[in-house]
Amino acid sequence: MSTKNSTYEYAYTTNDSGHHHQYLLPTLLSLLSEIKQEKNYKLRVLDIGCGNGSLSNLLAKQGYEVVGIEDSISGIAAATKSFPECKFINASVYDIPYAKLEGEFDVVISTEVIEHLMYPRELVKSAKRCLKPNGRLILTTPYHGYIKNLILALTGKMDNHFTALWDGGHVKFFSVKTLSQILTEEDFRSLKFTFVGRFSYLWKSMIVSAKLGD
Repeated sequence: MSTKNSTYEYAYTTNDSGHHHQYLLPTLLSLLSEIKQEKNYKLRVLDIGCGNGSLSNLLAKQGYEVVGIEDSISGIAAATKSFPECKFINASVYDIPYAKLEGEFDVVISTEVIEHLMYPRELVKSAKRCLKPNGRLILTTPYHGYIKNLILALTGKMDNHFTALWDGGHVKFFSVKTLSQILTEEDFRSLKFTFVGRFSYLWKSMIVSAKLGD
């Protein structure tokens, strides 16, 4: 299944880090550090939907071997030019080059990607195929909870938050329950959720770490 169409690709004009990296990165590094201590060797990390490669680069600077996958041609161009210490592959999450990547990674990371996908299960299935036995998947996505949604409704901000006018924007909105379901369906276990950005129950994003099998 492929949805690649360069006419509508997300365009990257710089190699700058995304605003969300500021509140995601500390927890991501903490989770990776825990896995590194368990494995006691240099981890191979696959960054699915790596954008312009800025997050891949930040992870590589911490001593991880990072490969990034990105559908956007401009994103891959920026990443390859700016961050030569990482490897980048132009590919869709729906069309992963498994001949090169299947079963090769200790950790798969995907930050703020799954909410953009019409078929989000494909991301989880792709991660599963790229992981080594007992590998870890770390996903981040905007947080949506009952209290947050109630406050948005009461303050008249639902249209702004769930806007249909953002081309290439969010098409899926996950809760802890629905994200847990999509992971357990593909044999991920030991789910650990962390919430980041803003303050309790109005968090910006949630981060889940899950182990393949057990």
